[in-house]
Amino acid sequence: MRKHLCAVILLAAAMQQSAFGQGFANAKYASEFLSLGAGARSAALGGAGTGFADDVTAGYFNPAALSLVNYPQIAIFHESRFGGLSNYDYAAATLPIAFNQTVALSAFRIGYGDDIKDTRGALIDQNGNGVIDEEDRLDETKIKYGSASDWAFFGSYSRKIDEKLSVGGSLKVLHRAVLDNTAWGLGFDVSASYKPVENLTLGAVLADATKSILTWDTGNQEFIVPALRLGGAYLLKLHENHSVMPVVDGTFRFEGRHQTAQADLGIASLDAKVGLEYSFKNRFYLRGGLNEIEQLSIGAGIRLPKLNIDYAFTNAGTELSGFGATHRISLMLTLEEEKYLRPAAPKLGEPIVR
Repeated sequence: MRKHLCAVILLAAAMQQSAFGQGFANAKYASEFLSLGAGARSAALGGAGTGFADDVTAGYFNPAALSLVNYPQIAIFHESRFGGLSNYDYAAATLPIAFNQTVALSAFRIGYGDDIKDTRGALIDQNGNGVIDEEDRLDETKIKYGSASDWAFFGSYSRKIDEKLSVGGSLKVLHRAVLDNTAWGLGFDVSASYKPVENLTLGAVLADATKSILTWDTGNQEFIVPALRLGGAYLLKLHENHSVMPVVDGTFRFEGRHQTAQADLGIASLDAKVGLEYSFKNRFYLRGGLNEIEQLSIGAGIRLPKLNIDYAFTNAGTELSGFGATHRISLMLTLEEEKYLRPAAPKLGEPIVR
């Protein structure tokens, strides 16, 4: 029963404002699958990342912050959700191409299983009113089975303006499949990363800046409304070998979520994520956080030569306790060798190669 209930929930989420809608519409929750984050470090910190991402995952959280990456990096992770009924996969790579420029590619996929029941053609409607009445039933032989999946591909670019400010953006290609219908989409994010004082980093991302569009094979189209993400992180050094970093993210949405958000601001809604990271010798990490739906998360990480290993555990919460908790493990490889180091800035008087 739990498995079938979860499958229904996942299918309903995938079909929300999708190919079964009509005409043109601003699609509430259509980009929700992109809110699951990237990497176990962020997951352990409640999903925050806009203000502190300083590695390849910045291609997802804040493209401008890719300017903080000085060596090529590759990251991957797999996450099983809802007791294995949904699987989330991610892979990304970044490359510094000049002293002030960085590019990155990221790919995401969420699969919702291949045994979702499609009962649209199986209703035996005795009176033909299109509504399930007491005398109506389902013809089991006409029930079909299918799957649903969401894909996203990000191409990101960052440019460092000065020692405090970087700007960037991502071109997003989206693909959705729900049973026998598919859609393709295109969107664009713009962002900035700013360090006003030492140890304090601020970030801002305008996601789907020009409204992202999804076009279904049914001819219907839907638009993903822009959302503004703001984040901050402050590194507090307690001792030579010990430090803590509180982080916070706030997402302002303009699609009328109202009561489903943490704060209804009328024209917009606000959801917040908070976390705290403890570091020992900048090599061993303990983390904890709280996301926008008040799920607690904890995690740990270790930084080895060229390899970061991170783990996050998220409590399913009271309402979803029957679906099990979520575990995420991510790996990040850094080609930390002199020959791969970001090109140095030209000295005074030398020509700048752009």
